[in-house]
Amino acid sequence: MPGEPLLRVCGLSKRFPRATGEVLVLDAIDMDVRSGEIVGILGRSGSGKSTLLRSIAGLVPPSGGSVFFEGKPVDGPAAGIAMVFQGFALFPWLTVLGNVALGLRALGVDEDEARRRSLAAIDLIGLDGFESAYPRELSGGMQQRVGFARALVVDPTLLLMDEPFSALDVLTAETLRTDFLDLWTESKLNIGAVILVTHNIEEAVFLCDRVIVLSTNPGRVQAGLSIGMPHPRDRLSAPFRQAVEDIYAQITARPGEPVRAAEPPIARHLRRVSVNAMAGLLETVAAAPHRGRADLPEVAHLLHLELDELLPVAEALHLLGLADVAEGDIVLTPAGLEYADADTQERKQIFCTHALRSVALVAHIRSVLQARPNGRAPRVRFETELEDHLTEQYARETLDVAIDWGRYAELYEYDDVSESLVLGPQAGMES
Repeated sequence: MPGEPLLRVCGLSKRFPRATGEVLVLDAIDMDVRSGEIVGILGRSGSGKSTLLRSIAGLVPPSGGSVFFEGKPVDGPAAGIAMVFQGFALFPWLTVLGNVALGLRALGVDEDEARRRSLAAIDLIGLDGFESAYPRELSGGMQQRVGFARALVVDPTLLLMDEPFSALDVLTAETLRTDFLDLWTESKLNIGAVILVTHNIEEAVFLCDRVIVLSTNPGRVQAGLSIGMPHPRDRLSAPFRQAVEDIYAQITARPGEPVRAAEPPIARHLRRVSVNAMAGLLETVAAAPHRGRADLPEVAHLLHLELDELLPVAEALHLLGLADVAEGDIVLTPAGLEYADADTQERKQIFCTHALRSVALVAHIRSVLQARPNGRAPRVRFETELEDHLTEQYARETLDVAIDWGRYAELYEYDDVSESLVLGPQAGMES
């Protein structure tokens, strides 16, 4: 019936198994997408953006809830839905024409019709003349154009895009982004609606009519924002910058990744953030004209960082008590300002004190090593402990971060040959 959404997601949840029990990745997701819309899905790493997109495509079965496309439940790959992936995912032994036509052949389209439609799609996305080229002959931007043509050639009603520009250099990504938007606004694409997963906030504001922000651990719909600007959009205009600010504010409204009450503090997932990256952000925010307080979108622009690069660093500083992050701003604490001004050894002392006070896993590793006569413990001892509460990947990443931070603070060392942690020489640094 008129006005019905093209896509409806109702109470969708997704769990994945782990060493003990399951981890909830998506919880109670409700969203609609109507014909004529480009809808962006934004959120920090771990918010389940790609899992949601694959559930919509019918590639990942939900653990609960339902997905309806054109009024019918999605219980497997659905006709009328096509997907463009972050990686180019081209078959190296097929030409451009062969890669584009592959989906049509799988649908049973005869060879002549498949060739005609494929050539039309190749021409549409600006690759005419390269029909006989192999992927190895193409640049990254040209390979991704092939990915777009392969999705468009099946005449999808709904196009799903999973960070399609993120593997490209800045200029190539901007060209491809603009070309796609031109085709969309000029109604040259036979597509009803588009869902774009991205970690680039400016990209979302540039392309999308509406943005859905997901929270983290588990992914839930935290906010929905309408981008009320006609195309083309001026990135320097006040409404554009305000929309960017609003999305940053939503994503940073609850800084850090909360630990579930049923899990011990050591099970908090630590994102891979280097001490050098934290020091660089502290120095940037401490310097003029910021003087200890800065707007995250401005810092991201200044440092040429995207959401998934900047937020983990800011959140690590928040966790350590060196900065506060909220509503799209970062404010250095007195300790953060002191760190930015300190020399190398003074920085180690500040970091050590705050890591022991604020990062339960670092303090736990130190305590275990101190309790052992030889001051040693195998890595697997801590990894197994974390896997009782985190996925194997998250457990490994969390322990790697705790090892790096503890080594910098000289709290303990790591013997890569024996894969053991060893008590560090600075026994009094935590005082």
